[in-house]
Amino acid sequence: VQLVESGGGLVQSGGSLRLSCVASRGSIMNYIMGWFRQAPGQEREFIARINWFNETTYYTDSVKGRFTISRDNAKNTLWLQMDSLKPDDTAAYYCAASVYEGAYAVRAYDYWGQGTQVTVSS
Repeated sequence: VQLVESGGGLVQSGGSLRLSCVASRGSIMNYIMGWFRQAPGQEREFIARINWFNETTYYTDSVKGRFTISRDNAKNTLWLQMDSLKPDDTAAYYCAASVYEGAYAVRAYDYWGQGTQVTVSS
């Protein structure tokens, strides 16, 4: 599966962005799909994931209530709606696919996109 993210950019604090992740060369239908982010000098961190079979979602505490992950298997697309953005949300954002239910560790994800940059100004 090949993943390509888009939708990043520069936004003011309190603003919103919607990231997209489109899959090709395969289907995301049977994968747990996740979003990660990585700020300069920091490790890549888990943000959210969504199951393929019942679309159960899980978020890390820092984004809970502000970010929403969703998917459309028919369109082979994953989204991350980001609201009430803060300067601390500035990072490169990555989508990823895993076969492991409940996966949140980087090593549990087999396929990765190239990332899209999100910059939040204060």
